Amino acid sequence: MKNRSLWILLAFTLAALNTTQAAQQLAPLEQQPQAAFLSANVLSRYSYKHVSLDDNLSVQIFDSYMKSLDGEKMFFLRADLDRFDYARTRLDDAILGKDLRIPFAIFNLYQQRIAERFVYARSLLKTGFDFKKNESYQYSRKDASWPTSESELNDLWRKRVKNDWLRLKLAGKDDKSIVETLGKRYDRTLDSLSKVKSADVFQAFMNAYAMSIDPHASYFGVRASEEFDISMKLSLVGIGASLYDKDEYTTIKELLAGGPALLSGKLKPGDRIVGVAQGQNGPMVEIMGWRIDDAVDLIRGAEDTVVRLDVLPAEAGPDGKHKLISLVRKKITLENQAAKKSVIEVKEAGVTRRIGVISLPEFYQDFAAHQRGDKDYKSATRDVSRLLGELKKDKVDGVLVDLRNNGGGSLDEAVQMTGLFTGKGPVLQQRDSKGKITVDKDTDTGIAWTGPLAVLINRGSASASEIFAAAIQDYGRGIVIGATSFGKGTVQTVADLDQLANNDKPEFGEVKLTIAQFFRINGGTTQLRGVTPDISLPAMIDTEEFGESSYDNALPWTQIKPATYTPTGTLAGIVPALTASHDKRVSHDKDFKYLLEDIAEFDKLRRNNQVSLNEDVRRKEREAQEAREKSREQNSGDNKSAQTPASALQDDGMLSSERNLSADLAIENASKNAKDILLNEAAHILSDEVGLLKNNARLVVGATP
Repeated sequence: MKNRSLWILLAFTLAALNTTQAAQQLAPLEQQPQAAFLSANVLSRYSYKHVSLDDNLSVQIFDSYMKSLDGEKMFFLRADLDRFDYARTRLDDAILGKDLRIPFAIFNLYQQRIAERFVYARSLLKTGFDFKKNESYQYSRKDASWPTSESELNDLWRKRVKNDWLRLKLAGKDDKSIVETLGKRYDRTLDSLSKVKSADVFQAFMNAYAMSIDPHASYFGVRASEEFDISMKLSLVGIGASLYDKDEYTTIKELLAGGPALLSGKLKPGDRIVGVAQGQNGPMVEIMGWRIDDAVDLIRGAEDTVVRLDVLPAEAGPDGKHKLISLVRKKITLENQAAKKSVIEVKEAGVTRRIGVISLPEFYQDFAAHQRGDKDYKSATRDVSRLLGELKKDKVDGVLVDLRNNGGGSLDEAVQMTGLFTGKGPVLQQRDSKGKITVDKDTDTGIAWTGPLAVLINRGSASASEIFAAAIQDYGRGIVIGATSFGKGTVQTVADLDQLANNDKPEFGEVKLTIAQFFRINGGTTQLRGVTPDISLPAMIDTEEFGESSYDNALPWTQIKPATYTPTGTLAGIVPALTASHDKRVSHDKDFKYLLEDIAEFDKLRRNNQVSLNEDVRRKEREAQEAREKSREQNSGDNKSAQTPASALQDDGMLSSERNLSADLAIENASKNAKDILLNEAAHILSDEVGLLKNNARLVVGATP
């Protein structure tokens, strides 16, 4: 862009921004232009899919950025996009020229539009609504056109606020409490605008850039890098408390087992932390109204250091007596995100079989501890190996590995974990940007489980999960059950920009980029197509919206030559019998029938993409749902609802932060404790597999190593 055009654009934007002072004006920090420039060098030179940072990519970045800010088209007008038309082919210049004023100007206008919308939403609460009128609210506008006028946008928001009001009204709230609840909700959004930082803007823009090259590339700011590291090693140093924002208070939601907060006996869920001080004598810093991530940063710190907390107890009023609590920070292991085991007893046809279940949320590894040579570094494979040993002592007949919603993690862990079931040999193949193919093998000859095996997957199973499931399938080692997986067949690595710049302190963040494509040992790839289960189970998911195929710039499916490997057996011969038993069983299962009904209802609502704003219509729908759920609770074979209880299912119109803590936790617990229909059926299928392998050995050759 010519300088004159740039300044005209910026001047026009700034003039528009001056019309309201509700949102702060954000500008790039000193280090961010350099971080963007370094990111561009990394992404342009080392990405598996080479895409030049030019005008064509700039257009994609612009569209991706706008989508990330206002994907539902509820804030920007068409005129706003036209206003920034000059920028469509100039974002490459902004990155390479280290001038980020345009993306920040776009974001500042976005903040202004948010402020305008919620001020307008607040004004609608004064007059109320006519709920006898027949009109509807479209809850997904991702495919809609941008509003062309203020009146069109106002009408969209009128319906949105009307729907917010109606949801609370149907839940039994009176008009006064509805106005109070929604008023506070909209005010909190307006207040949150002042808490947005330049780092948030920069991360949003850089993610739009990275994802325009590849859907799995991304940028991590310094704080995001720390959180990613925590998620991989499943540990952090702190007090062991899960925190959330409740009415401007940093509130304790949960105390983690073994953490200083729980062991002290001085804190409990619902307590509010209003101040934080470092060491025995450091000054107390008030954190009322802080962003939760800023508060967490202040509470965390180095191991064995003291943090002092100014606490307003849960039962105290705003002017209640505070408590001053000193805690010593310790290393906290996030066990709730680690592998877990359970045993399901399957009783059928007079036979009882014990099925061991290993649930794995992700393929984690503490990379730094591993590189240091720590003997007890955190590892998914190590945890699973230990759990398999425990399941052997539990005398289980088969093992079911539950990888539902496991989005991946360490490829090395996926390879090693496969070896626990298949032994030494190839697990996957990788092809880099130059076409070089390498074969990743498990070199440990030890096998932790030789018995019957099944893997449970769904659309949320991606990357490393797909590697594991595909290898188990290709080796003929076990049955894969569930829904077709995500379809992510690419390998990412993280480039530390501060290392590239020889920085002593973290300043520039990290870039995650795709460096290779992985292939199954049979030569195919999971890219786009995912892993197809041997036995399919229904799923409540929109595959057009979730999965690799939902990305416009995803790599195509392809294949290479198979690796040299020896299958441990072939289970293809028993799949028809297992499928027949499954079909017969679920045809008589009430809970499975209810699940299919819910999926059909979900698909219907998704296709309709609207809800009535007529109170009588909505009330009849609610009453019908309530009656249906109560009937299910009464008719369920084991007196446990197929889903969550009717009381927890009904929409209360509230956000999580608006409920009292006990009510919010009750809803979470109801969901956690609900019958897992798909897991139970998968256990039955594996039980059938155990029986077939035991009684019909001729159906399978070498089914166990």
